[in-house]
Amino acid sequence: MNFTNPEWAFVMGRLLLGVSFLAHLLVRAPKLAAFQAGLLKQFAGTLLPAALVGPYALALPWAEGAVGLLLVLGWCTRPALVATMLLLTSLLFGSSLLEQWNTVAIQLLYGLYTVVLLLQVQFNRLCLDRIGRYR
Repeated sequence: MNFTNPEWAFVMGRLLLGVSFLAHLLVRAPKLAAFQAGLLKQFAGTLLPAALVGPYALALPWAEGAVGLLLVLGWCTRPALVATMLLLTSLLFGSSLLEQWNTVAIQLLYGLYTVVLLLQVQFNRLCLDRIGRYR
């Protein structure tokens, strides 16, 4: 494989972000009920109703796992990066409601990292996109 430095940088950056999100699913899925209960407790004092927080808590690990898997495989990479940004936006909103400003800062860094990948998606290699329509 004779990749350029920008191509290697994108592939490794895509894998790094994908593994991070995929790991969220792997650690949360076995204890999904406890994860949901924890989020319900955390958000009890915010303007978000439990009727929204509960389903969100159940869906969040699966959404994180889905974008993580897509990024690891390099399949639908551009849409997966956009979905990652939307997911991060929802997480940042929740963290802001909880006034967890250190967490907001970390989520902003994740967002910046994702934006950089989105701007460099033309360097995507070692991916299923190369054989599909999302090239």
